[in-house]
This record gives sequence, structure tokens and C-alpha cells, in this order.
Amino acid sequence: MSVSTAAANGRPRVLVVDDDANITAFLKRALAYEGYQVETAADGQMALAVARDNPPDLVILDIMLPGLDGVEVLRRLRAGERDSGALPILMLTARDEVSARVAGLDAGADDYLVKPFALEELTARIRALLRRREPETQRFLRFADLTVDTASREVLRGDRPIQLTTKEYELLVFFLRHPRQVLTREQLLERVWGIDFEAETHVLEVYVGYLRNKLENAPGGVTSSRLIHTVRGVGYVLRE
Repeated sequence: MSVSTAAANGRPRVLVVDDDANITAFLKRALAYEGYQVETAADGQMALAVARDNPPDLVILDIMLPGLDGVEVLRRLRAGERDSGALPILMLTARDEVSARVAGLDAGADDYLVKPFALEELTARIRALLRRREPETQRFLRFADLTVDTASREVLRGDRPIQLTTKEYELLVFFLRHPRQVLTREQLLERVWGIDFEAETHVLEVYVGYLRNKLENAPGGVTSSRLIHTVRGVGYVLRE
């Protein structure tokens, strides 16, 4: 099975596998709001078919499934990978399924979460798992007429060099690694400033303003088009 690194439009694709229709419906709505493409499957055979035909970037897999259980689905997903362990798989378990959790981890699960769970914890774990497979070694990041050399930390808008502070640079690189994906304030604060940073701070808005000014306004009054756009009530997105 070939595993895509991202969906064509820049939004990671998440496959939710659970026979509880209420859980799959809730996760589909919640994760779509967070900027993910979400597909669902109610049993193991359906999950394997979806993963084969439309490879996801991450799988949320319940252990207790009709027919093929989650551990067997996990084994088959791993067996079909060209790059073993490349597909992040998060298993959902009941509180008393200790032996099943152990079996899942032994079979190759990357993480597990006990039901009932908080949505905030689930989305944090999804972000952490997806970060592991980002192309961190990619030297040149490009979007529209913007180029960043991650080796020299040189930033160009067309032929114009742009000087950025450390945090401005880290923020821009994160946008460039997730083009056209809506990034929430929480994602940006966690990634650039750390998970313990005060969520109510306005530092993100301030730095986005700094970054926009440097990207859009050249000496001599020449202006360039906006690339970092506000998604009201959610966060920001890098798009044309």
C-alpha cells in the first residue's frame, strides 16, 4: 500500500475506523473543523478497502470491531506498507482492555487513547504523529514566489531577500510545510512557542502581522500579494 504524505489540497487525510456510528459522526465533524479530510469505516474489511483505494495520512483505529478486530486490521495495514511504520496509527481502546492495548502496540500501533477521551487530547496526539512524518530534511520550501532555504535560512520573495527573526522564520516555515491547510491558533502556538504557552496571548497575531508586513511590503513602496490569510474564529492559512 502506498501512503500519501498529504492530500492533494494540502489537508491531511484521516481514516476513522469504529463501529459506533455516533463516534465516527462526531469525529468526522470535529476533525473536519480542525482542517482534516476525514473518511470513516465501520468494520475492518471496509477500513482495509478504503486504505487501499485512498491511502490516508493517519488512521484512528478502534480495537473492538465486528469481523476483523482492530489488531488484525493493524497487522494487515503494516504488512501492506512499503515503508514499514510510515503510516501513523492511533488505536482507541476501552479502559479495561490492557491486554488488547499491549497487543496493538506490539503489532505496530504508534499510540493509543483510552475511551472516553477529550477531543483536545486526540487532536494533540494526531498533530504529534503527523509531525513525525513531515519532510524535515527538505532544504528548499517554495510557495508562489516565496522561497526559503532551510540550510542557510535565506528567505526570498521573488528576488527580494527578507530578514526574519527566529520566531518569524519558524512561523513561516510551519506555514510552508502546510500550504493551503487551515492552521488553528492552538496548532501554531504549540508548534512555534511550545505547548505550555498561554493560549489567550496575542503574540501570534502580533507575529503574523510582522510576517505579513515583511512579506508584502518592499522598500520603495512596492507591495506584493498577501499569502497568509486569516480564517476568522479558527486561525490562518497560507494560500494564493
